[in-house]
Amino acid sequence: MVSQDLLEILRCPACVREKPGLLVRTHDVWLICQDCGRKYPIVDDIPVMLIDEGDKWVNTASELLPVPPPAR
Repeated sequence: MVSQDLLEILRCPACVREKPGLLVRTHDVWLICQDCGRKYPIVDDIPVMLIDEGDKWVNTASELLPVPPPAR
């Protein structure tokens, strides 16, 4: 599991320069940006914080996100 300390410092890479880019953990395996709605998977306890990865899921409702996230 991703530590709470790490979650407190992580920010959405697409938003962090202009907005807070705060992330919220969902289903214990997804991080959702509160500003843009990008969704970043957590795979093998490692957040995949790539903008392209977040873009793949931006239009997917949080309740429809696959658990566990698909392997890349």
